[in-house]
Amino acid sequence: MDIIRILSELLNITLVYSTPLIFAAMGGIFSERSGVVNIGIEGLMISGAFASAVVAWYAEEAGLGMLSPWVGLVAAIVLGMALSLIHAVASITYKADQVVSGVVINFLAAGLMVYLVKVIFEGQGQTETLDIVFSKVSIPFLADIPILGDLLGSVLFSYPTTYLALAVVAATWYILFKMPFGLRLRSVGEHPSAADTVGIKVSRMRYLGVLISGALAGLGGATITLTTTSTFSHNTISGQGFIAIAAMIFGKWHPLGALGAAVFFGFAQSLRHFVQLYEWAKAIPTEFIYMLPYVLTILVLAGAVGRAYPPAALGEPYDPGKR
Repeated sequence: MDIIRILSELLNITLVYSTPLIFAAMGGIFSERSGVVNIGIEGLMISGAFASAVVAWYAEEAGLGMLSPWVGLVAAIVLGMALSLIHAVASITYKADQVVSGVVINFLAAGLMVYLVKVIFEGQGQTETLDIVFSKVSIPFLADIPILGDLLGSVLFSYPTTYLALAVVAATWYILFKMPFGLRLRSVGEHPSAADTVGIKVSRMRYLGVLISGALAGLGGATITLTTTSTFSHNTISGQGFIAIAAMIFGKWHPLGALGAAVFFGFAQSLRHFVQLYEWAKAIPTEFIYMLPYVLTILVLAGAVGRAYPPAALGEPYDPGKR
């Protein structure tokens, strides 16, 4: 049964690392399917991690108990949407370069959130450690199945945010491909002038896509704070936003494809920590182990970039006067 235990532990760590990537990748899909490049996913995750840590801590102090992490999630959504609104105004209303605007969001979030931590917590480099964070919950009966329950225990006994992330994937697929809203969103990312001709408000749809992106990326950042670190510091989010963008591209801007890619990249991140549990790993320089997920990301993208086709109007500001 050792092999089952090892596989279960590896799957458990994979899900922990995959969950924030899933949220952020789904957010990226909403923005880029509407035609707006969102390089700022990293910064939006930073803002979500910060907001959840600070608000959940104040909620604890106010005596909200087990509701504190959920309040933190709501705060992450709000701040993520607020920052994404800056990106939307710059890139949609003022037609600024979308890549530059996203990079600005990354720098803004990285600097501002650390500064606010120092202001709020009297010069500390990180927030206070949360006493109440999300704990794992099990799916009744399924986890009790012999052997299968042991192997899939990490799936059937996981954090609420993991179940929420999977629900978001299903909702994203249904919204994009089964609802009129999704058809309109995709149309403004493929052919905005044609969409405008039939009465679809291009700017409005793009704003909604970017705001939803901010909300989901904020959730991704909050997930790391509320399940893994229990605090926020300058390195709480360290490249996960860019890996989520890679998952979105590797998944060809499709929710199910992005889900699979996020799990793969989560597996790559989990290997980094899992291998360190064994004696033979001590002979490998730590730097090489920490490089693993990023090297795999580059290799996968290098193999997929020629076969991934983004929305036709991605990155192109829409000018109603040029139909």
